[in-house]
Amino acid sequence: MKSLTRVILSILVVGLVIINAPRIYAEDAPKQQPTDEKIVYLTFDDGPTRGVTDDIMDQLKKHDVKGTFFVVGKEIQDKEAVLKRMHEEGHGIGLHTYSHNYKKVYSSPDMFIKEMEETQTKINEVLGEDVKINYIRFPGGSAGRLNQDFYNLIKSKGYTIFDWNVNLEDGVNPNASVYELVENAKKARDKINTKIVLAHCNLNNKNTVKALDGIIEYYKSQGYTFDKITNDTPEYYYQFKK
Repeated sequence: MKSLTRVILSILVVGLVIINAPRIYAEDAPKQQPTDEKIVYLTFDDGPTRGVTDDIMDQLKKHDVKGTFFVVGKEIQDKEAVLKRMHEEGHGIGLHTYSHNYKKVYSSPDMFIKEMEETQTKINEVLGEDVKINYIRFPGGSAGRLNQDFYNLIKSKGYTIFDWNVNLEDGVNPNASVYELVENAKKARDKINTKIVLAHCNLNNKNTVKALDGIIEYYKSQGYTFDKITNDTPEYYYQFKK
């Protein structure tokens, strides 16, 4: 009888553990092949902006580091010189839609593609070159938005998707202290050696600029090398439900 009681209790305990265990959905799992090389990509969304974007590039130049800027097409107006500097200094320039208006961007997959193409056109007009950019980032990330048909359309256009596995949280909390931003930069959502750091370069992201010294020094101390995203960089996106 005592043995039976122990068995029943064991089953109940296991059941409770299973019920309370954190659930991992497809959207939470990254899609990228692991690599032994420790690489970090510093990425900055929502620019170009006056002041902050230039300040970020000043910091990157000081440390001899290249970054990647996922630009919003409508923000280029009157900041053409900032975009040209990104290009001239060898930073990556990715597509982050034209309007950054969620309702419009996600109204249909075709509209999403149109927004990326409009941004590409605007970039080429400003640079005076036919620069083909294949790497894109979803406003807010691809989780919960990407499905198989949408993915197939994106791939048919030759695009690669870049989410992130490190988040400074400076988009939702631009006034976070420099210390908080540096600490956030040390937290990765997975254990792969490639780190894609999400940061922002809006006008209110002045502390992000100040945090770059500590972020860069931390990753260098951990044996990472810095690189920019290019058309040849393996994409990184959150897996989706089929």
